[in-house]
Amino acid sequence: MLGMVDKPNAVRHLKALASLSQNELCMSSASEFDPKPRRASVAVDVGGVIVGGGAPVVVQSMTNTDTADIDGTVAQVAALFKAGSEMVRITVDRDESAAAVPRIRDRLVRLGLDVPLIGDFHYIGHKLLADHPDCAEALAKYRINPGNVGFKDKKDKQFAEIVEMAIRYSKPVRIGVNWGSLDQDLLTALMDKNQAEGFPLSARQVTREAIVQSALISAQLAEEIGLPRNRIILSAKVSQVQDLIAVYSMLSERSNHALHLGLTEAGMGSKGIVASSAAMGYVLQHGIGDTIRVSLTPEPNGDRTREVQVAQELLQVMGFRQFVPVVAACPGCGRTTSTVFQELAQNIQNDLRKNMPVWREKYPGVEALNVAVMGCIVNGPGESKHADIGISLPGTGESPAAPVFIDGQKAMTLRGPNIASDFEALVADYIEKRFGQKTLAAE
Repeated sequence: MLGMVDKPNAVRHLKALASLSQNELCMSSASEFDPKPRRASVAVDVGGVIVGGGAPVVVQSMTNTDTADIDGTVAQVAALFKAGSEMVRITVDRDESAAAVPRIRDRLVRLGLDVPLIGDFHYIGHKLLADHPDCAEALAKYRINPGNVGFKDKKDKQFAEIVEMAIRYSKPVRIGVNWGSLDQDLLTALMDKNQAEGFPLSARQVTREAIVQSALISAQLAEEIGLPRNRIILSAKVSQVQDLIAVYSMLSERSNHALHLGLTEAGMGSKGIVASSAAMGYVLQHGIGDTIRVSLTPEPNGDRTREVQVAQELLQVMGFRQFVPVVAACPGCGRTTSTVFQELAQNIQNDLRKNMPVWREKYPGVEALNVAVMGCIVNGPGESKHADIGISLPGTGESPAAPVFIDGQKAMTLRGPNIASDFEALVADYIEKRFGQKTLAAE
């Protein structure tokens, strides 16, 4: 009969659980689900930011300005850096762009922004670096794509020229393969080999193998020219989630180079966020990846820093790094027909993120803060107790009172029309008292 419990089986199940030792229960329920140990990789110094070698996963982004527009590029680099991008890539596609790079770097230095700039080179990178030595010196890293660094007999020669410039100026290089511009000679050779062997692999599998081989062959060539492994980062950009998981899993097994993660052409809005998180979340959970970029197509005139925020949130929710205080807020239901808790949660979260560039210096450790903004009595008090500071707002039909919990204890009850602003003031006061003391102690 539907819904009836098989009592004998239930009893046997309970007895079996009771027979397990506490250690066996812990081992079966925890360790196998923890993140895998970080893959061992060679550390690379990019303008003072360490990528790989066990260092925290680095967040980076890229401008979408015309690099020759010095004012516009400086403004966007500054915005990305302040939002938390620990290095920023800029396009270097022509002489005017290359000439602008040292001026951009100098302007940023005068603003007090020590941000490593990465030069993105395609087709004529070898010529631009040779013709603009100040650009070659100003950049912290060069990014080259072996699929379009040159064609036919010029390919290896022009690749070698860029590597030699990196050696001359002691710069690291990211060898960034992209399946949209994959080396067609390599892909054709692998397809022909697969055909000769009776098609043991699908075309998609062969393409994945070509991407991985392109990265590894190029890295080997760079090392043969003289670029040490501690100045090489590899990436293999694809636009499908399962392909990203496959190629980075393959790369991680075949080399110990530092790896840059990113889903290229991820898309706009929620689609790009979901796709990037699904792909990179999996490989990060398996210990793969040393630096990440979330490549989001911005809305027209949209905020480029959104992709930095998403990258930080991905690393933070997975427990790998902490960037900003966490605001826990319930999703709302029929008990929370008022929008007060939604507005308060949004205001608190926006305020925390806006102030973080200053707070990182003023309040060491504030990024570990947990704030709860809950909408009714069902889970509100309990969730608020788990936070450093939390508020349980009155739900529909509840008495107009909002208990506030600080460090797990009920501290007070707010009432009246100014509950939201009163709680915001309490959060600011809590931050000052808890994290401001660390600054005083350090002095």
